[in-house]
Amino acid sequence: MNLKNKQEIISKFGATPKDTGSAEVQIAMLTQKISELTEHMKSNKKDFATKRGLLMMVGKRKRLLSFLKERNLEGYRSLIKELGIRG
Repeated sequence: MNLKNKQEIISKFGATPKDTGSAEVQIAMLTQKISELTEHMKSNKKDFATKRGLLMMVGKRKRLLSFLKERNLEGYRSLIKELGIRG
C-alpha cells in the first residue's frame, strides 16, 4: 500500500482530506491491506508471521465494524456495500 492509495482512500471515505482516524477510513485501509496480504498468502502458504498479522488485522477490522454499526447504522451499511465485505 503506497501513499497514493492511502490518499485516495482518505479522500473517498474521510470527512476531510486529513481525516485518518475515523472508523470508516481505518476500515477501508485495513480492507486494502487485508486484500494485499491475502494475495501474498496464496503464494506463500508457510509464512506464519504474515498469517498472524493478517488474522490480527481481520480482528481489528471486525471490532471497528461493530463499533461503527453501534454508532452509525446507515454509514455502516453503505460502507460494507461500497467495500464489498460481509457477504
